[in-house]
Amino acid sequence: MTAAAPPGLPAKIHPLVRAFLDAPGAVEDALKGGSSPAHLVFPQVFAENLERLRTVLEAGVGRYRICYAHKVNQSRAFVRTAEAAGVGIDVASPEELASAGGAGFAPERIEVTGPKGEGFLRELVGTGVTISVDNVWELRRVGELAAEFGVVTPVLVRLSGFPGTPVSRFGVPVRQLDEVLEVLVADRARIGFRGFAFHLDSGEPAERVRAVEACLAATERAYEHGLAPSVLNIGGGFRQVFTADADAFDHYVIALREALLGRGEAMAWGGNTFGFHLDGGAVHGTPVFHKYANTVPADRMLAELLAAGLESQGGREFGQVAAENLLEVWLEPGKALVDHAGITVARVEFLKETADGSLLANLDLSRDTVTPADQEVMVDPLLIPARPRTETGATGVFLAGRLCLERDLITNHKVWLPARPEPGDLIVFPNTAAYHMDLSAATASMHRLPPKLAVTRERDGFRVCRDGDYQPERGR
Repeated sequence: MTAAAPPGLPAKIHPLVRAFLDAPGAVEDALKGGSSPAHLVFPQVFAENLERLRTVLEAGVGRYRICYAHKVNQSRAFVRTAEAAGVGIDVASPEELASAGGAGFAPERIEVTGPKGEGFLRELVGTGVTISVDNVWELRRVGELAAEFGVVTPVLVRLSGFPGTPVSRFGVPVRQLDEVLEVLVADRARIGFRGFAFHLDSGEPAERVRAVEACLAATERAYEHGLAPSVLNIGGGFRQVFTADADAFDHYVIALREALLGRGEAMAWGGNTFGFHLDGGAVHGTPVFHKYANTVPADRMLAELLAAGLESQGGREFGQVAAENLLEVWLEPGKALVDHAGITVARVEFLKETADGSLLANLDLSRDTVTPADQEVMVDPLLIPARPRTETGATGVFLAGRLCLERDLITNHKVWLPARPEPGDLIVFPNTAAYHMDLSAATASMHRLPPKLAVTRERDGFRVCRDGDYQPERGR
């Protein structure tokens, strides 16, 4: 009788990345000249993701602009790939603005989002970049600075507070639309009003449709005030697909829930419940890792939004309404463009058994280097053995980080590797390009940040260079 296979969370991996991982010695060769850990980025995958979104937009709306959300990853290879492809870029700090300019983005291809203080606004007004204003103070200040400098400044107004959406700290509440229109009319000589924008953290289609309808209504109000908006910016937030097997993911979650109730093998470290709560002998709630169950790719999400019927527009599709009104649809994809375009590699330093019998594999990086602070990454890492194994078999381990902190557990859930890891083995974390690499990378204990390397597939194999040295071919 064959023993049941342990629960697993197989990761979806792009064919190019898979070919690189399967090439004998390729990962170890990439690390030569620099020790682990390291982030590896794949700009060709980025370009492929971009082309898929372009295809949807050209079929669904015609007039559009894609602005790569720089904040998702600091990779120079990604920024240069976006510039060479002729798209725009969304920046949210003076440093990102400098990065975009250094990569060759002209001001008219740069949009500046997020909250902005006095100093940053003074730096922006008069440069020709489009400022997506976050609040009424910001809008008024842009008008005052534009008058002071004697320039006209392109502006989008980000709205929020749509019916049926959670309260957000960003954007101007739609109830303040009258005040916004008053400023835009009064300062029309200095504010080049381009249109309205929104960005939702939620991936729920119904919420996006409501936001679109609210922005279209605001656009109509702007027309009535003699303004001429020509842009509707639908933001980003398009989901990634992490799992290669939705059924396996569901099976793992079921096994985890059972383990939290004390049934079967323990699968959580230190009493972690991952956002679930236990009550009355049952597991309730939504786990913090819920996004890893998504199976709908970004291009499909976008196509469905453009094809959504709008009740306020007599059931006509969003894309049709935008085209008929000569509105240019802008979007700010970040995660969608770097999906499957990056991996992180670390090395096993040692193994140890804890007092409760758990097996820890200690790695040469910290949790913050590969995991968003408030989440648990629910895809299996890959094991690349340093030497051939004579004995194999699934081994359940917790992956531990290098910091002297109890919380530095890279996986608070048990993962099963195909063999018992040994010192010197490499562990590959798939799909880490979206925020995982940069948003909260730890420098505690004066550890250096992992370097980035750009990997491309050429006719004669794979080429690896420093991220900052990568130069893409020019696109369309």
